[in-house]
Amino acid sequence: MNAVEIEEAVSALAEAPFDANEFPFSFLAAFGNKEATIKRLRTGNTNKSDVGGVLQRNNIHIAVAPEGQTVETLGNLRASAQTQRQKAKFILATDGTHFEAEEIVSGDVASGPLVDLGNHFGFFLPLAGISTVKEVKNNPIDIKATGRLNRLYVQILKDDPDWQAAGKRSDLNRFMARLIFCFFAEDTGIFPGEDLFTTTVRTMTEADGSNTHDVLLRLFDAMNVKASDGAARPGFPSWADAFPYVNGGLFKDDIGCPTFTRTSRAYLLRAGELDWKTINPDIFGSMIQAVADDDERGELGMHYTSVPNIQKVLDPLFLDDVRDQLEAAGTNKRKLFNLRQRLSRIRVFDPACGSGNFLVIAYIRMREIEDEIMRRRGEALDRSAISLTQFYGIEIKSFAAEIARLSLLIAEFQCDVRFIGQMEARALVLPLHATGAIVTGNALRIDWEEVCPPVTASAEEQDLGGPTGRLKLEGGGEEWETYICGNPPFSGSRKQTEENKRDLQFVFSSYDGSFRNADYVAGWFMRSLEYSRATSARFCFVATNSICQGQQVSVVWSLIYSLGFRIRFAHRSFQWKNLAAHNAGVTVVIVCVDGRDSGPRYLIDENTVSKVEYINPYLTNHHVVSVRDSRKPIFALPPMQYGVYYSKSAGLMLSPDERDTLVKDGVPNDFFRQFIGSTEYINGNIRYCLWIRDDRLDEALQFSSLEARVDSVRHDRENSTDGAMKRLVARPHQFREVKGDDAWKIFVPIVSSEAREYLPNGLAGPETVPTNKAFYLPEAPLWALSLLISRIHLSWIATVCGRLRSDFSYSNTLGWNTFPIPKLTESDKANLTRCAEDILLAREAHFPATIAELYDPGKMPDDLRAAHDRNDETLERIYIGRRFRNDTERLEKLFDMYTKMTAKKEKAS
Repeated sequence: MNAVEIEEAVSALAEAPFDANEFPFSFLAAFGNKEATIKRLRTGNTNKSDVGGVLQRNNIHIAVAPEGQTVETLGNLRASAQTQRQKAKFILATDGTHFEAEEIVSGDVASGPLVDLGNHFGFFLPLAGISTVKEVKNNPIDIKATGRLNRLYVQILKDDPDWQAAGKRSDLNRFMARLIFCFFAEDTGIFPGEDLFTTTVRTMTEADGSNTHDVLLRLFDAMNVKASDGAARPGFPSWADAFPYVNGGLFKDDIGCPTFTRTSRAYLLRAGELDWKTINPDIFGSMIQAVADDDERGELGMHYTSVPNIQKVLDPLFLDDVRDQLEAAGTNKRKLFNLRQRLSRIRVFDPACGSGNFLVIAYIRMREIEDEIMRRRGEALDRSAISLTQFYGIEIKSFAAEIARLSLLIAEFQCDVRFIGQMEARALVLPLHATGAIVTGNALRIDWEEVCPPVTASAEEQDLGGPTGRLKLEGGGEEWETYICGNPPFSGSRKQTEENKRDLQFVFSSYDGSFRNADYVAGWFMRSLEYSRATSARFCFVATNSICQGQQVSVVWSLIYSLGFRIRFAHRSFQWKNLAAHNAGVTVVIVCVDGRDSGPRYLIDENTVSKVEYINPYLTNHHVVSVRDSRKPIFALPPMQYGVYYSKSAGLMLSPDERDTLVKDGVPNDFFRQFIGSTEYINGNIRYCLWIRDDRLDEALQFSSLEARVDSVRHDRENSTDGAMKRLVARPHQFREVKGDDAWKIFVPIVSSEAREYLPNGLAGPETVPTNKAFYLPEAPLWALSLLISRIHLSWIATVCGRLRSDFSYSNTLGWNTFPIPKLTESDKANLTRCAEDILLAREAHFPATIAELYDPGKMPDDLRAAHDRNDETLERIYIGRRFRNDTERLEKLFDMYTKMTAKKEKAS
């Protein structure tokens, strides 16, 4: 269940007649528990409560209290031995009238009338595996509003087939934006009276919805006509004339209005019943995007980027500098005025703005600084010098663009109420002035200089009726500052659509080199670079951490650096979590780039900020631009091969049971090999394959079971659209490659958890063939294994190779073939061989523990850890005569060796 569905279920439960016996089970059902789970709790099979309630392990302990004793019952739940033993996250008590609840770890509490339980649904969202934020936890209006509008939107599409057409969707989106403004305006006093819009619709429309269309059109027309000297507007009935002139473009165009039914009218009124004045424009805007997107509606209420994450971009991009200037100004009125003037000349441009989160938060933070400036000057703020026309965006989805414009208007009004006053804010808001310049389109195709022109001549705002009267500061000769920021879409090269690839081809067409392996987000970096060359804008994006790893560095960053741009600051890898089920999130970096040589540079981790002279694309401070993949080792290392590719070869693969059955039927054991990749090797899982050499094909086909399997492979390849597979039809008894059954091999999993302190490499014999989910070194010396399982090699892989999410993703061409090693003497090799043997023996001593179990960071055996320590010390003394102090020092040495070696090779060639 998504957050909206949970809110609706909890609200329905709170409004229903109280049933003491059913309440605990209905509450659990509201948070997505399946019927089978609840049935087991009902029968007592899984109910561990020791106070006569219902206890779901790892979740919640619920009890129905005697009348008036909810507090005492909550205390009993808190003191319950089973609450602690079963690791309950929450306790909840209710007597049918009131409820008391507590989150065990944080100690946070929620209480109130049971009928208001729906307003506290956010408190319990972790029960559904959904991470939450305090804004949603304490203020449910954003989720409630999203749910109400979603029901209305879906019903309109159902009742009005004509509005489902692609050409009408943009009109429907604008129609929804008008409704949201009206709901907000009536609850904040922008409209006169109380609940003017909702009351008018309820009073003037028929219950069957038949004339709702006409009433709404009349209201929208009225809000687009300006009265003269307070006189009634001709042609409008009194109920429509009661609405003020709004304009600003929101009601300007004739977009029509969908027809309404009894159901859609009810949904319209239900949405109007909410209290919209406390809406969070950044949260609500994000969530409401899914309403108009059929593909995203299943995640309704999940789209939210936390303010702290947004500020990880905005603060170091420009807000920290403004705050530093504020601190330096103290109470000096001239310096404070100059800073305020600077704020009025800062432009924020998000070329993938969605519903405007970054723009809204930037606006709010700038207004907060302006308010502090005025307080220090000892002056009242009567008008803001910060205009919404300083905020620019590009968004490909029209509804999100509409919501972005509206969110900025809502944010402005809320800031005026907060910093100027309620009455003054109402006086300033109408008629609506120009809001953020949000353009609908493909950001990789349209001209950014037309969206956000390099030079802005005037700070004075205009609406359709002329100047708005917002403040314009004296002066005006100051330069404008433009900051590009945002969170562009993430798509790796393998997940891009054909349209995505054409977009990148369009962006990179002016540059030499291949873009085929570039992440989609690279398009935004390149467009920003082009824009910055004309405007000196600084740009900063959130991107998956893959943009600073592996081939992305040579494809994207080598080009950026060659054009004179450098990283100004970077936030290293962290989880960019949204309000989402099961803490869903992606591992990202934040990278800021500009074309200026001077000025400080910063590397940021979660808890530390380091000032450095240089930042390379791998987000370290070493002077290297990129490590380029190599087909052969550039240092003295044995070759590493890719495992066996097995597409269209299902008939050749067997489970252990299938293999055992064939052996019992007389198939010789040497026709089988263990066939494993990264996951199988690490977790100790076994899978088999048929291994039939050409000279034994006739012998194999004498077994009907093997003949059937070979025939099935032939059939799969014949029906494949892949030309390479069709070429393998002639030898269906084999995989694409016949290799990997060497007498021994060093096995190298491609993907492994970043939680492990060492890469989980090891040995395998002739009975094991690696799949293409692994690499291997055929009959390589054991000292090579010592290198592969060392800390210094891990630091290299973690830096120069790509990652799968946050897990290590090994590359032979990037990670092994480029790995710098000193010249090893025979004595060095002997010492490293003994270290590798000690590690293998330590593993063997804990048989049958798997690699995953042995290298669990919290459970790694002492003897195995000691063997690794000896290996690291032996190897690192070969590098520098002592242990490295940390990974930073390891990388300094490795990058230095790599740079010297590649320079030497280039000179030689």
